[in-house]
Amino acid sequence: MKTKKLDIIYEDKSIIVVNKPSGLLTISTTKEKEKTLFHEVSSYLKKSNPKAKVFIIHRLDKDTSGIVMFAKNKQTKYLYQNNWNNLVKKRGYIAVVNGVLEQKKAVIISYLKETKTLLVYSSSDKKNGKLAITNYSVIKENKHYSMLSIEIKTGRKNQIRVHMSDIKHPIVGDKKYGNKKGYTKRLMLHASKLVIINPINKKKMEFISETPKIFNLFFKERGK
Repeated sequence: MKTKKLDIIYEDKSIIVVNKPSGLLTISTTKEKEKTLFHEVSSYLKKSNPKAKVFIIHRLDKDTSGIVMFAKNKQTKYLYQNNWNNLVKKRGYIAVVNGVLEQKKAVIISYLKETKTLLVYSSSDKKNGKLAITNYSVIKENKHYSMLSIEIKTGRKNQIRVHMSDIKHPIVGDKKYGNKKGYTKRLMLHASKLVIINPINKKKMEFISETPKIFNLFFKERGK
């Protein structure tokens, strides 16, 4: 099967930052070993160096597109992972959600828990859940949809998807968390910006991934 060319945002001797398409796993699972972003990055690096290795620093949900960072050696992997929350200065996303939001800008805070069937849900019990903080603001809207700029302060599993469902505005295409309508093949959530401090030279790095064109199609006729 022919695969698309790897979309590289940035690369140096220690890291490689790529744009993950929606529908592709970041890393392998028990059911899928090769059709992953990890495998694609590894194959790319091995073309110039057969002994090259790759290590995951962070990941995105299969259905979410956007920025993912990999390390080229184990030392770099741990330098980022062991101090991730302090190194990351901004994690920005773009989402298209159902409906018109009354609050055009807000902060959503809850404690996330996971069921045995891997469904994440919000709880108010801070003793029995992981703190999740999501900031959002409306970029544009029409009678049916809203495009949001989202910044997460915590990186919990399915955090944005759960929080949007909590406020009754699930992400378009999110069949897992409240959007049962099948009018789009992909989840309309994109990791668009990552600002992080390089732990080696202490310099700030900013990575940008353009919003997929399909996101704007929801506002083509009625958008502001």
